[in-house]
Amino acid sequence: MHILYSFPLRLGRTGIGSTAWHQVSGLVNQDVKVSLFCGSCEKPISNLEGLRKTLVPWGLKLPIRLLGRKRAAELHDKIVARAIGQIHEKSKIDIIHCWPSGALATLERARELGIKTILERPSAHTRYVFEIARRECQKLGIKSNRSHYAAFNQQRLLREEREFEMADRLLCPSDFVVKTFLERGFERKKLCRHQYGYDPSVFSTPRLRNSQTDESPFRLLYVGDCSPLKGLHYALQAWLQSRASQKGKFVICGGMAPEYRKVIRKWLDHPSVEYLGFVQNIAEIMRNCDALILPSLGEGSALVTYEARACGCVLLVSEAGGAVCEHMKDGLIHTPGDVKTLRDHIDLLASDKVLLDKLRKNSLNGLPDLTWAKATQVLIKIYQESIYPYPNKPVC
Repeated sequence: MHILYSFPLRLGRTGIGSTAWHQVSGLVNQDVKVSLFCGSCEKPISNLEGLRKTLVPWGLKLPIRLLGRKRAAELHDKIVARAIGQIHEKSKIDIIHCWPSGALATLERARELGIKTILERPSAHTRYVFEIARRECQKLGIKSNRSHYAAFNQQRLLREEREFEMADRLLCPSDFVVKTFLERGFERKKLCRHQYGYDPSVFSTPRLRNSQTDESPFRLLYVGDCSPLKGLHYALQAWLQSRASQKGKFVICGGMAPEYRKVIRKWLDHPSVEYLGFVQNIAEIMRNCDALILPSLGEGSALVTYEARACGCVLLVSEAGGAVCEHMKDGLIHTPGDVKTLRDHIDLLASDKVLLDKLRKNSLNGLPDLTWAKATQVLIKIYQESIYPYPNKPVC
């Protein structure tokens, strides 16, 4: 099987760059032939069929900030589209795996050549994300940061909706993502449920903690983009209304826009809240916390939820968080924006140590199905079923 994998930005960077790197690395480790096109490759990958760094002409890395993400992605897309025919003629391409905003020309050219295509969808439907983010900013009385990925952009919306239409399949990492596409009229057979993962060599818990004998205060953790779309303001309100905030600690890690920080500063300044900004060794912080909170209003399937589980944190997430967990089995799930229920969930974990230990143990027991190696197996199966669909059986 020969895969042409197209990622328009920095492969190996944090966020989607890390997701894409793990996908490609996992495929190569399973002896899948991969021709990789990426803006640049920040972490090496061995045994590729081919590698083209589209934003590194003549060995000089083009600055994406100067180009702008839109122009950088479109430039990458044009380069890939021009190269497909020659590669396909030399070594038949079975399927093309590409990413949003940098795939339209590639998808069009692939359709001309009769090559199957799969488009990654790392978050909810673009229109849904834009609408929810705009609504939350209005509630908070702040202007949306124009450079933020969730800020409304008509050109990007139309381009990505055209990409959704052109792709043979859309890769959805959670049931929530699938739901946002079904609500907009997409056929179920076009939506493939896959998953992301975590790296056991980085994220692991050294021991199974026993909360019943541990006298240390309850520690809650938030990791990620500190923005209205992620619902951090709801997490802060729920925390400060909870009894857990009297003795416990709420640790927050991630970047935050000044305007948003100004609005939530009254909660951030509480003595039980510790804002650390960007941190390097997030795994160590996770291992020292009891639970991870992600009250997102629109998510794909945040890598941090996989990584936190591996470090022993119980998930406390919204239905829109895209996390892999089951309510009251290995996590707690609330309706987005429901501060009262979120407060109750915090107090439940902080006060019921037997329940906390049970959820943590169940969460750790489910880890073998959440590694990047497992995610690779799921991805390969989707490739195979997309290339050679079984008779009378849905593709995904």
